[in-house]
Amino acid sequence: MWHERSRYLPGVLAVAFSALLIALQCGLLLGLFSITSIPIDNTSADVWVGAPGVLSVDLGRPIREDYFARVEVLPEVERTEFYYQGFAYWSKPDGGTELCMMIGCGLEPDSLGRVKELTPELCLALTEDETVVVDESDLSRLGIKGVGATAEISGRRVRVVGLTKGLKSLAGPYVFCNRTTAYARLRMLPGQTTYVLAKCRNPADAPKVVQKLHEYDNISAFTSDEFSFRSRWHWLTKTKAGIAMGYAAALGLLVGAVVTYQTLSAATKASLREYAVLRALGIPRWRMGMMVVSQSFWVGVVGIAVALPAVYGSAYLADWLGVRVELPWWLLASAAGVTMFMAVSSGLLALRALRSVEPVTLLR
Repeated sequence: MWHERSRYLPGVLAVAFSALLIALQCGLLLGLFSITSIPIDNTSADVWVGAPGVLSVDLGRPIREDYFARVEVLPEVERTEFYYQGFAYWSKPDGGTELCMMIGCGLEPDSLGRVKELTPELCLALTEDETVVVDESDLSRLGIKGVGATAEISGRRVRVVGLTKGLKSLAGPYVFCNRTTAYARLRMLPGQTTYVLAKCRNPADAPKVVQKLHEYDNISAFTSDEFSFRSRWHWLTKTKAGIAMGYAAALGLLVGAVVTYQTLSAATKASLREYAVLRALGIPRWRMGMMVVSQSFWVGVVGIAVALPAVYGSAYLADWLGVRVELPWWLLASAAGVTMFMAVSSGLLALRALRSVEPVTLLR
């Protein structure tokens, strides 16, 4: 293979392209929908309790505040707190409007609903009512220039006192504030909240707490991991983006398989006289077949090795452009496994060229 590398290079590049496309498409998909679960993933609550049948964290509906007693009395629960979240209209200074996601949480250092990006300085600034913090990536969407800007949410004026970084939203810009400000802007009735958050004495007891809360029909309870997955899955199936990206990845895999098959078939056909010599020397046909499969295996290995740095380079470039790409180890392993299966399968299909190998071909 090394001495005839120009013959196998198209196959290696096809495998590399397939692995790159699969990993990037799936990484983009994971990165895109991880945005929807930011309020869950970046907080420290172990259990989320909300309205019945809630599909995603951003689709929470008001529940009665006294439901927190059902959670607080459980022996596994250490403490609970209220969490307000909902959509509201942001009125831009130039007269336009933008749908935003308001989040009102506790601002204490050990608050269960405070995202990690809210620094102590930002939390201190948010203790003043009618103040908010937004992400710097959403300034243009909100029609403001930065800290000190004013706008209106639900007809009441607010002032921007700080900016976060890396909390870009999918549906509407995240707007963080204290619970009093959120309560008024979301126009909730007295005694209502969106979620009750709970911290367990032992995080491993979270599933047990959720199981106990399933006895109630008028609330929903999830562990943080369950609610995060539920939120991502809802957006994945609602927008059909996963189908589109999966189709593109499958197309790349098909192109890689066809090119790899053609490359291995052409290499096998070009070496038919050499295989005929081996056949004349008594080498069984299955051993020659193993040689072709071995070639396809190494084409896959080299292709994946070429694709790996390209995947990380492309992810770094996407991050620099403001696009989030997640590349967990299991995703890279899955992409490599699928690509290797495609390469070896192409080698098996190329074995058909060996059917015509006979010593008599040397006399032609």
